[in-house]
Amino acid sequence: MPGLSAELVQQLYRTPPDRFVAAREAAVAQARQAGDPATARELARLRRPTVAAWLVNLLAIRRPELVADLVQLADALRSAQRELRGPKLRELSAQRRAVVGALVAEVRKLAAAEPDAPPANRLPLAEVEATLNAAFSDVEVAEQVRAGRLLRAASYAGFGEVPRPQLRLVTGDDEEHDEKRPVGAQRGRPEAAPRTDRAAERAERAAQRAARAERARQRRALDRELAKAQADQERAEAELTGATGQERDGAAVLDGLEAELAELERRRAVAEQDLSRAKLARRAAERALTVARRRAGEVEAAIEALAAEEGDADAGGGAAD
Repeated sequence: MPGLSAELVQQLYRTPPDRFVAAREAAVAQARQAGDPATARELARLRRPTVAAWLVNLLAIRRPELVADLVQLADALRSAQRELRGPKLRELSAQRRAVVGALVAEVRKLAAAEPDAPPANRLPLAEVEATLNAAFSDVEVAEQVRAGRLLRAASYAGFGEVPRPQLRLVTGDDEEHDEKRPVGAQRGRPEAAPRTDRAAERAERAAQRAARAERARQRRALDRELAKAQADQERAEAELTGATGQERDGAAVLDGLEAELAELERRRAVAEQDLSRAKLARRAAERALTVARRRAGEVEAAIEALAAEEGDADAGGGAAD
């Protein structure tokens, strides 16, 4: 196996999560048999995705052109947000909602075509939607989505910041309207509105800072939870690998015992046949012995009768002399 290929990685990450570990272990074993321990180690480091992450990976692998459109739209949204282009930002935000809805529908279709996918009513489509939305605000998530290597769903807490309002000060150009303004808004003095706008701007900035701080706090909490979940997952995968090895060893021992049992059964059948033949031979020998004994008795009786006749003959001859 000439190194870890993108095709093999895609094949693993489009495998349903409940079969991912078995498929990965089979690939590891194949790499070791091929004399490629480096690839085997890289394969062993691949982690199983959640069902939601698997669905997103399936979308990236099966329909990469749709995910590429999503990433392109995300770049445009971030650019509009940085430049505070309100109308463009609203337009792109509407496009984002439409694109995410279409991608979630496509994920549902792709899952329906997978024979080992969970049933439609158990698909975590809400997590899929949250992950796709997160790709618009997080470049790292967008790259993971595009690569089809996502391990778990991502969360989305709102995109970008609200554009700042445009401020306006009254200058000498508004002279013709001075007589209509209140006393506090005569020429040369700023209107009350700009002061209100500046206060609103400060409040908005404070709200944005608070929102960023809250998102950062949530991100830290999620990172801690993610680290714990990853540790639990790795521990569970290690336990699964150990249990799989024990099961494999037990199956090998059982196969050996069954083979020995089959050999003993064969030998038992042969011994039973030998015993049956021995019994038949014994019975034949017993019958032959009986016949031989009878014949021997008959011969002995004939000899005795002959001897008796000879004795009587000798006795008669002696008396005649």
